[in-house]
Formats: sequence, C-alpha cells, structure tokens
Amino acid sequence: MKFLLLLVVWFILLLLSWPIALLALLLWPLLWLLSLPFRLIGITFEAVFALLKAVLMLPARILGHRAR
Repeated sequence: MKFLLLLVVWFILLLLSWPIALLALLLWPLLWLLSLPFRLIGITFEAVFALLKAVLMLPARILGHRAR
C-alpha cells in the first residue's frame, strides 16, 4: 500500500513537473545508500537499550514479577 501511494505521488509529480520527478527518481538510490549507516546505528542503539532493560529487569523476573 505504501509503494502504491508513493507511485501515485510520483506520477502526479511527473505530470506537474517532469524534471523534478526524474531528478527524484535518479537521486532516490543515492539517498537510500546514504541512509543505511544511520539505520544501522539505530538498530544498534535499539539492541543496546533492549539489553540494558533486560539486565535491569532481571532481578524482578527472578523474584517472580510478571508484567501485565
């Protein structure tokens, strides 16, 4: 559904301003490649915080506390 919406928006942009639409089509892979390191950093931070939460909640889980 997200891809279909993106495609419709791109076609509207193509009808209104074809040079900008073609430029967006050509720059999209470059922007995707530039965003990869930031995604990896985000995944790493999410994993670190999940590990910290697990370590901090371990005593409560050992004592039998269950989250609702």
